[in-house]
Amino acid sequence: MQDSEIRGKQSNDSTFATLHEELVWRGLIHVSTDESALREALEGDSIAFYCGFDPTAPSLHLGNLVQLLLMRRLQLAGHRPLALVGGSTGLIGDPKPTAERVLNEPEVIAEWVDRLGAQISRYLSFENSSAATLVNNLDWTKDLSAIDFLRDVGKYYRVGTMIKKDAVSARLNSDAGISYSEFSYQILQGMDFLRLYENYGCVLQTGGSDQWGNLTSGTDLIHKALGVSVHAVGTPLITNSDGTKFGKSEGNAIWLDGDITSPFAMYQFWLNTDDRDVIERLKVFTFLTRESIEELDQRHSAAPHERLAQKTLAHDVTALVHGAEACSAVVAASEALFGKGDLAAIDPHTFESALDSLPRATVTPSTSVAEALVETGLCSSVSEARRAIAQGGVSINNNTVADETAELGERQAPSDVALLLKRGKKTLAALFFV
Repeated sequence: MQDSEIRGKQSNDSTFATLHEELVWRGLIHVSTDESALREALEGDSIAFYCGFDPTAPSLHLGNLVQLLLMRRLQLAGHRPLALVGGSTGLIGDPKPTAERVLNEPEVIAEWVDRLGAQISRYLSFENSSAATLVNNLDWTKDLSAIDFLRDVGKYYRVGTMIKKDAVSARLNSDAGISYSEFSYQILQGMDFLRLYENYGCVLQTGGSDQWGNLTSGTDLIHKALGVSVHAVGTPLITNSDGTKFGKSEGNAIWLDGDITSPFAMYQFWLNTDDRDVIERLKVFTFLTRESIEELDQRHSAAPHERLAQKTLAHDVTALVHGAEACSAVVAASEALFGKGDLAAIDPHTFESALDSLPRATVTPSTSVAEALVETGLCSSVSEARRAIAQGGVSINNNTVADETAELGERQAPSDVALLLKRGKKTLAALFFV
């Protein structure tokens, strides 16, 4: 299924009286400017709104996906998205709470701008009356002189207000301090909103609530410079019930680029969602209706061991990010790893991706199965490994190993470079040939 087909199946839930009501139910509004004025703007004629994405990496991640899905919901309601990729702000970087950012070379930033723009384009429609527009803030900053910047924009900012912003305050109170470059970031972002208001009539900016200081920088600037009131919405920072940071697996961020985070890893991340979190994740990351989600909640509560809610979440988000075909391949691979499908029929790349997160060992065809069990940590000794084999509890690519002294032997489908080693039904490891 192509991106356009996936978008064609998306819709807001008509059982809500207003778009604002649905966004609140889904947990997408944590903080906003004047709520009644915002609600009126969302229910009125089509408005232009924007969200910014800085190219600080070659890919967007799950935190960015929250913003993309909020943008899509606003677009489905008839509003016009401006997706800003920060070719200039990416050269500076918004202040991190702990330390100065490492500045990337302009050539790297330019490449990442293109990559992020291509990713964003998969989630929004660029057709019809609510067509999205990609914009780059380098367009209005590259020829701007320092004197013009200070006279035309900087004069509206008060240092006392700027140092009260959370990120700036945290850095000022740290040993690292803050450079003038990062201190000025909020002015650059504020100028973005001003230029988009002037050029496109943009009256709403969305972003994470941790960016609230930067969001209101724009609303304040437009009010001071032009006497106009505009809007800002901050989405909540999503946290896990167990205290771990959302959007990471094994300490690594979950990226939207399939070459960085494989579709299989994406699927497994969502499949492992905590029971306490899964319903809220369905609200934020899928287009399922309230009725469907409430039904899943009831079925999940009645039989949590079936993990129906997690499977639905994993399927829908993986299909959204990587396409229906890739999602189907991942589901087949996930089932085949545990003996519920034909492992040999899996696409080699999908199979190898599936093995990436498992304990691993480097082997040759002459490595014994017992040695491989020890090398991967599935057994603590060769004698234990041989007992496990004798008991019929060891398999290679889901084929039971009968001989305690057996070697791995030649490569076998689906991959020329890797094998699946299994002890019991659920203890898995990966073997990669030298």
